[in-house]
Amino acid sequence: GGGLWNTWFDRNLTVAGRVIVQTEGEDGKPPSYECKLVHIPRPILCIPNLAIHLNRGIYTEGFKYNKQTHLLPILATEMLNKEMKMDDEAKQSDEHHLLLLVLLAKELKVPMSSIKDFDLSLCDTQPACLHGAWNEFISARGLDNLMMSFICTKALIAATDEKSLKEAKQIQMVALFDNEEVGSTSQQGANSNLMARLLQRIHGDDMKVYDAAIRKSFLVSADMAHALHPNYTSKHENNHRPIIHKGLVIKKNGNQRYATNSVTTFLVEEIAKRHKIPLQKFVVRNDMGCGSTIGPLLSAKLGIRTLDVGVPQFAMHSIREMCGTRDVLSSFELLKNYYLEFEGLDSSLTVDK
Repeated sequence: GGGLWNTWFDRNLTVAGRVIVQTEGEDGKPPSYECKLVHIPRPILCIPNLAIHLNRGIYTEGFKYNKQTHLLPILATEMLNKEMKMDDEAKQSDEHHLLLLVLLAKELKVPMSSIKDFDLSLCDTQPACLHGAWNEFISARGLDNLMMSFICTKALIAATDEKSLKEAKQIQMVALFDNEEVGSTSQQGANSNLMARLLQRIHGDDMKVYDAAIRKSFLVSADMAHALHPNYTSKHENNHRPIIHKGLVIKKNGNQRYATNSVTTFLVEEIAKRHKIPLQKFVVRNDMGCGSTIGPLLSAKLGIRTLDVGVPQFAMHSIREMCGTRDVLSSFELLKNYYLEFEGLDSSLTVDK
């Protein structure tokens, strides 16, 4: 769906990502290279808005911006660069501003000349926090989809101990993919062959064993959901309005934008009923499109039964997103019990006999 880029204006921004660093070899040996993660924790960039006096049309035409020319962040002024003698040395880098390299080198504690390349992204510097009169909301960047990644990982850890590992007849796992918001077609995305190859390596070269394992497998595609916004209630279908604090959302779509069906819904609903854990359902309005997830991608590629779910949230794809604390806790409990009980429940279900 793209980003709500208007929310990035007038924010304290920084950069984070991966840097390739060279280390000189000792005793005449060739240099070695290492990828290091970096995050500059203080605000170093900003995308300031244009003053209202120069942008009167915003009241009649709305807030319009050009992604090429209006979203360029400001790092420093030319005047201070000259005073700090940065401009005199800028020729040392043909691709990147010298000041950015200086900041990266300082954060990594390496010589600037050792930086060979990097993948960096802008990010907000404001820490996550609880808010609301009852501290009932979580406000943070990247809830979509770091929150579901966190919940699934914590649920797997909580459901795993020495006893459960000895008794389990199926392999339990969490798979976290990159590049979902740009289509998932990448080396590490869900639309690659990564998942299929991983499962094949786990089960060895016997394709009959692999096919049997796929038939018994179940995928919970966990990606955040749209909560009913009190200021935009008309955007939701009347009978399927996910509410914050009312539990994990099961997503359904007749056009297969989500991979949920009645069988996969039943299996998770039954676990929720056993433990009195709230669940709710989302169906998009017939006159509106909806987002999608990696659920249909993986279900089609692998042939695995799939259920699409997510914690309801506000401000999806904004620089600052918002969800409810109770939904995080109830979703954790549901997925923990899913790991513990799915194998037994699934064995009692007969489909298309």
